[in-house]
Amino acid sequence: MDAPEHKSAIGKRKLWSPSATKVAALLLVVVGSIVGGLYGATLAPNRPSEDMANQPVVRDFAKVLQLIDEHYIATPDRERLTRGAVGGMLHSLDPHSNFFDRRDFSEMQDEQSSKFFGIGVTINQRNERIYVIGVSKGMPAERAGLRYGDAIIAVDGHSAKDWTQSDALKNVRGDRGTEVEITVERAGAPEPVTVRIVRDEVPFPSVRNFFMLRPGIGYIGLTGGFNQETTDELHGALTQLKQMGMTSLILDLRRNPGGLLKQAIQVAETFLPRGVEIVSVRGREGRYQKQTYRSENASPEAIPLVVMINNETASASEIVAGAMQDCDRAWVVGEESFGKGLVQTVFRLRGGTGLTLTTAKYYTPSGRSIQRAYSGVGFYDYFFARRNGNVEKNKAPGKVNKKSNTSHTQTGREVQGGGGIKPDTLVKIPEEDIRLRDACFEFVRLLVVGVIPELANYKVKRVEYGYRLRGNEYQLNDQVIAAFLNYTREHPELQVSESQINKRVDYVKRRIRAEIITAAYGIEVADVFLIESDLQALRAIEEIPKAKHLSDQAKLFPPPKSEQ
Repeated sequence: MDAPEHKSAIGKRKLWSPSATKVAALLLVVVGSIVGGLYGATLAPNRPSEDMANQPVVRDFAKVLQLIDEHYIATPDRERLTRGAVGGMLHSLDPHSNFFDRRDFSEMQDEQSSKFFGIGVTINQRNERIYVIGVSKGMPAERAGLRYGDAIIAVDGHSAKDWTQSDALKNVRGDRGTEVEITVERAGAPEPVTVRIVRDEVPFPSVRNFFMLRPGIGYIGLTGGFNQETTDELHGALTQLKQMGMTSLILDLRRNPGGLLKQAIQVAETFLPRGVEIVSVRGREGRYQKQTYRSENASPEAIPLVVMINNETASASEIVAGAMQDCDRAWVVGEESFGKGLVQTVFRLRGGTGLTLTTAKYYTPSGRSIQRAYSGVGFYDYFFARRNGNVEKNKAPGKVNKKSNTSHTQTGREVQGGGGIKPDTLVKIPEEDIRLRDACFEFVRLLVVGVIPELANYKVKRVEYGYRLRGNEYQLNDQVIAAFLNYTREHPELQVSESQINKRVDYVKRRIRAEIITAAYGIEVADVFLIESDLQALRAIEEIPKAKHLSDQAKLFPPPKSEQ
């Protein structure tokens, strides 16, 4: 897929950093959160009323445009001016109402349909450069010969220097059947390599990975948002895992930015019995009626369930996590989720542009809103800053203690609203050392092409797709660590010291091995390796008995009556 690396480390949204890698990762959260929680329908707006057209502010806006057009020092881009004005107006309402130009609107709709047009690569920003991290099997990029570790230095003759990850994605994607020229710097190659690639349809799955994490324990990584194929992908993964002997499940919603509301409801319905409330949606008083969505599943999955979340779990994925928690259907492990409880409707405008407009709030089955404060909060602070304890007042009636924002689950457990889903078991993961990670990557991109003579046995000739990890692949010895230490000494620009490496040698070994596995077998197999030693995943395994006990308890209680 022409997408960023989806295994980004926890905590990248913590602080603004001069590191372009962090900035690019943060932008993904913004885009995902903006489009998260969408109604499925795309609507066309009504014509502006005559009264609205005659408003003084509308006439003033037209006059300002005219003055700029006639007197500005340079010929203005009127489309850009209008786009900026509309975007500013929407952002004054809330952080999730947004305007999309033709290209962005088209891409958003493509991603909701589980596909788009590109070349089939996964890219990431490392050391302020754009790199190919993975190439999808059978996609145009693979046929053209792009490979792990290629540094993209130009697209269609335009230099990629100082590009963000978002810049690279926009230039690599395009219309189906069109050609793109990509120039890369390849480790071990004396000159840049240029390839011409014809864009084609590229899958954009919601379920990025599934496998047996332990005997009897299945893992599903639903980390790619909620699009039109999400439920089918989930059911397909469940079927295959049951055939492998799954008796309990870990559902990973970490880094899931959200998406279509309907799909979130159907995913929750997979695990909840008929009649149980999943979510309610309430719009502006007098304009939208409250809608309550309940499960219609007569035979839901009954296996013990643990759900993993983190601070990049947003919107539609929070609907699923909130429903599982409030109905005592799953034990939630990880870190507090993002806290987006607003629902957007998509409006298509003339000329192929469009906007997402917040038209409702959603509430979990216990009646809580998990939307965090945005009034008086800057755009950067809302999306990127750490929680400061300031939460929006929850206005849900009845079930919520308005003073404390406390609700209760089906079995009487306390849960909090306003500020995201709080996990039943909190497991914090230290922020990843980005410089150390990037140094490991730079070393491995040389290692896997065989330019380190004493370590020629680590050379990767080609990607072996569909490989099942055994656990003994590419074990590292002291010679590899010594070579890495020598490499960082020779490259002071990486800003990694010997003391850093010695202090975190276990991390270095794990990271180098993960990069080699990525080069040899692809991103999905590297994910298996990383998740098997992931602190949150390991704790999720430990909490499976609690999940079973909780689910058994909940069966003794009738579903709570929801207010209409």
